[in-house]
Amino acid sequence: MSTLRDVVAVLDRLYDPLWADDWDAVGTVVGDPDAEVAKVLLAVDPVQAVVEEAAEWGADLVVVHHPLWLKGVTSVAATSPKGRVVHTLVSRGIALHTCHTNADCPPLGVSESMALALGLADVRPLEVDTDDDGRPTDRGSGRIGTLAQPLRLAEFAQHVATSLPAHHSAVRVAGDADRLVETVALCGGSGDFLLTTAQAAGADAYVTSDLRHHPVSEHLEQPGACAVVDVPHWSAEWTWLPVAAAALTSHLPGLDVRVSTIVTDPWTAHVPGTVSL
Repeated sequence: MSTLRDVVAVLDRLYDPLWADDWDAVGTVVGDPDAEVAKVLLAVDPVQAVVEEAAEWGADLVVVHHPLWLKGVTSVAATSPKGRVVHTLVSRGIALHTCHTNADCPPLGVSESMALALGLADVRPLEVDTDDDGRPTDRGSGRIGTLAQPLRLAEFAQHVATSLPAHHSAVRVAGDADRLVETVALCGGSGDFLLTTAQAAGADAYVTSDLRHHPVSEHLEQPGACAVVDVPHWSAEWTWLPVAAAALTSHLPGLDVRVSTIVTDPWTAHVPGTVSL
């Protein structure tokens, strides 16, 4: 039987906490390192619905992408939603561990998992990380690769929508619907910081989440600007869960690992525009 310490050791090898951004909060939030772990549930968000799913299944550990807290707190009372999460975890003997920005950059991390979900080939980091001596590594922000065959932007956007898990939000597209897309850059999660990098790398389209009006508008004013596809944050990052689950079971074959399919995207519906101006 594996312990929480054993599982965390594997996670730390796959997603070294040293790779996390300085502002991030990664690692074990709840749990005894010596506690036995037989069942692991993976999810994007540490919300009550996910914790209830873990408890109902009998999970010993929940591994999430998003941190429960990014700032210090003075109370974990069950009177707040996050305090209730902690109380449920502790009362049911369930540990909680977070792999956030440390899981974004490595091979088989969040962005690479998204690239694989979209069927890209020749996948490589969009912005390569370097080691302490300034040498390039196999890690980096975002990914870039190629489609097996070019698609019109309208077709590519539909391909993106059907390649990611279903949700209640919307996939937004900026660019000429007839533009051919072959080279694709992407970033799992909020990726507006790589928009100019994607353009410079020769991408025909850039896929990410949480894009704002002004950066996209200014980008499209540039000659030859790549198309932009904005997808729900949750659905982009969910693609990492089955990849991480497979990695965990390959290192610890005795674990029973399950991926949560609860849609924790906060947007519950979208209304298409119908008024012509």
